[in-house]
Amino acid sequence: MITKTKEFHPNILDIDPEQEVERIVARLDDDIFHVLKRKGGVLGVSGGVDSAVVLALAVQAMPTNRLVTLLLPERESSPESLLLGREVCHQFGVTPLVEDISEPLYGFGSYRRRDTAVNEIFPEYDSSYKLKITLPTDLLDSDKLNFYTLTIISPEGEEKRERLRPSQLRQIVAATNFKQRSRAAMLYYHAELRDFAVIGTPQKNEHDQGFFVKYGDSAMDVQPIVHLYKTQVYQLAEYLDIPKAIRTRPPTSDTYSAASTQEEFFFRLPFELMDLIWYGLTHDIPAEVVACELDLEPEQVDRVYADLQRKQRTTNYLRTPPLGLFDKL
Repeated sequence: MITKTKEFHPNILDIDPEQEVERIVARLDDDIFHVLKRKGGVLGVSGGVDSAVVLALAVQAMPTNRLVTLLLPERESSPESLLLGREVCHQFGVTPLVEDISEPLYGFGSYRRRDTAVNEIFPEYDSSYKLKITLPTDLLDSDKLNFYTLTIISPEGEEKRERLRPSQLRQIVAATNFKQRSRAAMLYYHAELRDFAVIGTPQKNEHDQGFFVKYGDSAMDVQPIVHLYKTQVYQLAEYLDIPKAIRTRPPTSDTYSAASTQEEFFFRLPFELMDLIWYGLTHDIPAEVVACELDLEPEQVDRVYADLQRKQRTTNYLRTPPLGLFDKL
């Protein structure tokens, strides 16, 4: 029996933006007003392309007086994120509310708990420094396991790097995750105040690979673009006339004080390449076929396949709803 390989080519992820926008807008309207029976929506706008696209979709799904947009900076946020968030809100005719979450983070001890772990490695580190954590970006050419490196940058610009031990990484991440959970709490405050629904902004890459904080940026009532690869989100961004500064800005989580892209922090590959290889994996396309179409070696595609499978496997608990026994009534 001959099994035909599913079609694969570099344009396989191209979509019809107009048709997709119409489909998402109709579903968003129905979900919020008819399924959830809410009076409107609340959306966090980060200055990134995902939230900008969701904003552009939301203003087509509901009147602007039924949409609340929030800018949620904290002391380590990039000033550029705030400026871009304001710009895209202005473009689509909404006035954002600004809720600085620094005080809740101080209350939770987020900065202090994180810095305790950082000082185990760099005793000289204090609030005058910037920091970030990153993964190796040589995924195509190395079989090395993922390990995180901590980088600190002094006020004079001197950089120091050290590999993180698992316990140090866990403390830094656990303390930093207060940021996403504090933002979620603020979104739900404004939603409950108005009987509105929280509109989420994750796309397929974040959801399926586990690039989110459970009950943080995964807390939402509707997720209109979760079925789209990141490269497809960019197709909608161009169609929806999202500001060029947002479309050309490298995606960043804007979580740590030193600038780092999402590629450095988690994904390890450019989206335009990773999404195609991921499509190949999810549709059981042999690595040799994908490699030929993308001018890569089969061994390189196999490495990406293995990395994607590992991420999906190790983050499955993030997508698992609460477990328990339910008695029949």
